[in-house]
Amino acid sequence: MSEEETATTELDPAIASRLKRNADGLVAAVAQQRGTGEVLMMAWMDDGALQRTLTTRRATYYSRSRAQRWVKGETSGHTQYVHEVRLDCDGDTVLLVVDQVGAACHTGEATCFDADVLLAEAGPPTA
Repeated sequence: MSEEETATTELDPAIASRLKRNADGLVAAVAQQRGTGEVLMMAWMDDGALQRTLTTRRATYYSRSRAQRWVKGETSGHTQYVHEVRLDCDGDTVLLVVDQVGAACHTGEATCFDADVLLAEAGPPTA
């Protein structure tokens, strides 16, 4: 690995110590559209993907099925430009506030949360 790659994949120890990773060393990452607050997608990040996201401001995730990092939009052109990265209070989820260019979902939809509505707003909750 080159010095440049190392510099962009080693997560700052102060950040790394706050993360609570799953058994595979990953943390959940939720992408949210800047301005509207719409939730676009959820993916996983390893330390290197998070560091690259912080360094480049291009959303970088970790593919569990391919066992490698990927930059959102690298092949599709549907990029995410990162404006903010926030860590939740438990340290187990990262929120990326992004400007989405093109579809966020691999299906071509604007968001990954359009297809299966399990409960729609219909009134107050029941006891």
